[in-house]
Amino acid sequence: MKAITLDRFGGRDVLKLTNQPLPEIGPQDILIHVKAAGVNPVDWKIREGLLQGRLPHQFPIILGWEASGVVKKVGEKVTRFKMGDPVMSYTRKDVIQGGAYAEYVSVPEKNAAKKPENLSFEEAAALPLAGLTAYQSLFDALKLKSGETILIHAGAGGVGGFAIQLAKNTGAHIITTASSYNHEYVRSLGAEVVIDYNKENFAEIIDQKFPNGLDTVYDTYGEPVQDKSISILKKGGRFCSILEIPNADIYKNQGYKISYVFVSPNAVQLEELGELACKGRLKITITHIFPLEEAKRAHEQSETGHTRGKIILTL
Repeated sequence: MKAITLDRFGGRDVLKLTNQPLPEIGPQDILIHVKAAGVNPVDWKIREGLLQGRLPHQFPIILGWEASGVVKKVGEKVTRFKMGDPVMSYTRKDVIQGGAYAEYVSVPEKNAAKKPENLSFEEAAALPLAGLTAYQSLFDALKLKSGETILIHAGAGGVGGFAIQLAKNTGAHIITTASSYNHEYVRSLGAEVVIDYNKENFAEIIDQKFPNGLDTVYDTYGEPVQDKSISILKKGGRFCSILEIPNADIYKNQGYKISYVFVSPNAVQLEELGELACKGRLKITITHIFPLEEAKRAHEQSETGHTRGKIILTL
């Protein structure tokens, strides 16, 4: 099969189109003929070697943590899928190696969900990583409830955009940060207060508008915003990051509820996200689509840090 691989860490030039053996499947696995794969910041961070101390790996690495496609083969104990079924799945392995930037990817049956008929393969490939990350952060970690106020950092990104919409569906009041270019976009997703992170101090604005503090903050940006984010919470407020949290124990001792989410595969949640998208309650924004062979261009776009919605590779 053709795949984008890297045999060492480095810049975009280490991404090569190569021929690789078909993935093997176990008795509870399915083999997916990939139609589309999502591109996410974690992909180029792995490529650069920035995560090698946290994520075990084996070269040659095939990147890609989310995909959609058609079931090509099923293991002997698989019961939910048959050959020819259109599916979408989170595709990360415990050892980073055989990902979705390839014609075929193997996944455990329990990780995959059926692709809704009225979602394209590109749309379905945009859901598993970013959608599940937002879902698990808001509901499993933050326990977000109707009527609460939440600040979502970087609301125009893939995870942030899904988080705004899920929070809106819950009945929460949403504040987000975004560049001025994306203000209209994030408002269309459900944000009520939008702060320009290039020109405004979000903590000062929130202190003025919400002097009693916020119920929750969702951090998809990282350390530069974390201390200020926690400072604007109510006593007992909840903070969740998808990046590392400095001084987490100190904050917990001050009465805040601090959590970190590293997304996990969950077919039930993925199916729910697909249903929301089909009902028009979860917009899937894809701004860049590249053929697999142009993975370098996809990484170049992702590395800007200013992508609205999702980047997709097609096969």
